Amino acid sequence: MAARDTGAEQLIKDTAKHVFFAEGKIHAGTQEIADAAGVSRTLLNYYFRSKDVLIEQVFKEAVINLNQRLDIIMQSEKTFRKKIEEFIEVFLGEAMAFPYQETFLISVINSDICKYSDVQNSHKVQQFLEQIKDEMDAGRIEAMNPIHFMMNLSSLLSYPMVMAPIYKEYFDLSKEDFSVLIKERKQIICKMIFK
Repeated sequence: MAARDTGAEQLIKDTAKHVFFAEGKIHAGTQEIADAAGVSRTLLNYYFRSKDVLIEQVFKEAVINLNQRLDIIMQSEKTFRKKIEEFIEVFLGEAMAFPYQETFLISVINSDICKYSDVQNSHKVQQFLEQIKDEMDAGRIEAMNPIHFMMNLSSLLSYPMVMAPIYKEYFDLSKEDFSVLIKERKQIICKMIFK
C-alpha cells in the first residue's frame, strides 16, 4: 500500500479553509476546492471521500485550534482583565483573517454534518465561568449569570463579523474602513464590560 502524502492532504484542508472562511464560498464544491489547491478532484476524493468529510475535518480543526488558543488564555495566571483582552485579540484576529468562519461554523452545526459538542472541553469552560463569577463577586464586572457574560462577550465579537457585508453596504464602508472599526472593538468592549 502506498504511503499517504500528508502534505497534499494538508494542502487540500488549508485550501478548503481559505475558500470557506476567507472567501466566504460556503457552498463551494469539491472541484472548486481541488482547482484552488492545484490538485485533481480524484486526489481530493482519495483523502476525503466526500465534501461532507472534508467539511467535518476543516470544521473540527478550526474549532479545536481556536479552543486551544482560548484555553491557554483562560487557564493562564494573568489577571481576569488581561485574559479578556487577550481573548478579544485572538478572536478578532481570527475573525479578520477568516471573516466568514463564524457563518461557516454555524452553517455546519445547523446542517448536522458535525456537532460542536464533538470538540469542546466543558471542564475548562466551567473553570472559566467560576473565574467570571469571582470577578462579579468582587464587583469588577456587572453581576449576572456568568453564561450571560460569555454570551454577551461572544455577541459583541461575533455579530459584527456575521453582519459585515450588510454593515459595509449600509454604512458605505470600504474593507479598510471596516477593519479600522473592528480593531477599535477591543477597547470599546473592555469599556463596556469593566467597571
